[in-house]
Amino acid sequence: MTPPENRPSLPEVHRSIKVPNSNSFWRKMLAYGGPGYLVSVGYIDPGNWATDIAGGSKFGYTLLTVILLSNLMAILLQSLCVRLGVATGRDLAQACRDYFGRRVSFCLWILCEIAIAACDLAELLGSAIALQLLFGIPLVWGVCITALDVLVLLFLQSKGFRYTEALVIMLVATVGICFTAEILFSRPDMGGILLGYLPKKEILQNPEMLYIAIGILGATVMPHNL
Repeated sequence: MTPPENRPSLPEVHRSIKVPNSNSFWRKMLAYGGPGYLVSVGYIDPGNWATDIAGGSKFGYTLLTVILLSNLMAILLQSLCVRLGVATGRDLAQACRDYFGRRVSFCLWILCEIAIAACDLAELLGSAIALQLLFGIPLVWGVCITALDVLVLLFLQSKGFRYTEALVIMLVATVGICFTAEILFSRPDMGGILLGYLPKKEILQNPEMLYIAIGILGATVMPHNL
């Protein structure tokens, strides 16, 4: 481990994000809510949708217990990453580079690049397919539009962190409203939902159910969400 006096100082970018000193609970919650919404986008991806829809269409509410446990694991890891960031001023990748040896850091970098490429591919194709389903846009043009919106986000980052937060909050709110409407239209069985949160041996005994459960776990606890 690197001695405290030799560790890198807090990066300037962390100092540039203003946090209100007001005692108002709501002002503080809104200040910290923006980064929270940015993190939440990582859980709104094709992997989560695909695994959850597959599990629900084939096994009903049975795999809700897997979703619950996966989210609890994600909350634990998120809280640890927040503690790391607050204490060191470093994100997870920077901390690995600072505290691990060169070989270990290189292997972690390769693994992260593979994970990032796989995740981005799913996001890119998922967005292109969504545009085709909604508006009939060809996949090639859908990919171009999706790549363009990434450049727009990068441009907004240069204008200020709050602009990016505002755009992401608007998109997340849109998804939340649509999801709430779908729940109301589908009229789910509340008793079945509550029973679905109880662990069942069938999840481990049924290979197909176990396969989807592993997919749900992998789609929820992912490196880019940390």
